[in-house]
Amino acid sequence: MSAIPTKIKTWQMVKPGDLQLVEVDMPPISAGEVCVKIAGCGICHTDLGFFYDGVPTVCEPPLTLGHEISGTVIGGDAEMIGKEVIIPAVMPCNECPICKAGRGNRCLKQKMPGNSIGMYGGFSSHIVVPTAGLCVIDNRGTRPLSHYAVIADAGTTPYQAAIRAELDKPYFPDGDLVVVTGAGGGVGTYMVQIAKAMGARVVIAIDIDDEKLERALKYGADLTINPMGKTSRDVKGEIKAYCKEQGVPHNYGWKIFECSGSKPGQALALDLLSFIGKLVVVGYSMAKHEYMISKLMAFDAEMIGTWGCHPKYYPPVLEMVQSGKVEIDAFLETRPMSTIKESFAEVHAKPISRRIVLIPDFD
Repeated sequence: MSAIPTKIKTWQMVKPGDLQLVEVDMPPISAGEVCVKIAGCGICHTDLGFFYDGVPTVCEPPLTLGHEISGTVIGGDAEMIGKEVIIPAVMPCNECPICKAGRGNRCLKQKMPGNSIGMYGGFSSHIVVPTAGLCVIDNRGTRPLSHYAVIADAGTTPYQAAIRAELDKPYFPDGDLVVVTGAGGGVGTYMVQIAKAMGARVVIAIDIDDEKLERALKYGADLTINPMGKTSRDVKGEIKAYCKEQGVPHNYGWKIFECSGSKPGQALALDLLSFIGKLVVVGYSMAKHEYMISKLMAFDAEMIGTWGCHPKYYPPVLEMVQSGKVEIDAFLETRPMSTIKESFAEVHAKPISRRIVLIPDFD
């Protein structure tokens, strides 16, 4: 087992747009905390929003980004030492009224690496975090520990969204009808898989990347649609034609997950919402929309926001991955953490086909 170092090596965001390799002091490890040696940290679009777009962090720079983390406990609570873990992207306080109401994923006192734990984040050698909520990985097998980092956000955020949409309580006896916009993105790829794993009868994947749509057909999607050059009416027509073939309703009961975080994707999702439907907003965008909210009344429909994932839902997602119901390896690639500047720039410039997980290489 590694000794606890006195310094943490880290890629620090000195200010938005500026990353520097520095050393910072290892913080004190209090009761109820552990020190984790980081195995991998995924690059999330939230990180890019903080870095490029001026989205404010709770703790002001300088700080280290990164909240999609897996690693090994090397210090702190004795019973956790040696365990391989996934660190939840959001860690609730478990004491406030919001937590006690069962909505701790949006706890106002929550701690998030790379945002609200002082200067500390996942693009580092080590991190100190609360023990509560850590997801222990048993029987990892041959899959590298670094790969499990994607579960910390990309893999679990869709599960929280699925719970909010009550995919575990389907409208129809043979499973729900699901549409995922932005189905080829870092979250959308898992939204498609998790919806299918939770028993959805039909999953329609919508994205502007044909290669990602082709891949989605192998991992849970029943129909794919590229909306480029099409109106929302055209897209509805394709859905209607497919539903007619399958003998399922095209205009009611659909649960729509907006994962693109783009203005066109959000606009399409709004247009697809219909009778007794649910629209769950998963992706983030600064875009604004004009929408006649009385449609919600007329449709008896719901529009729901979702944030992160409660730590209690990490074990079910881990089980889906371990059992093969949800594939992660085909949707990620690993790179040395020393490539962070180039990797950030690449992901910011254009969507890529796989989630990048950075592996510490400070020594």
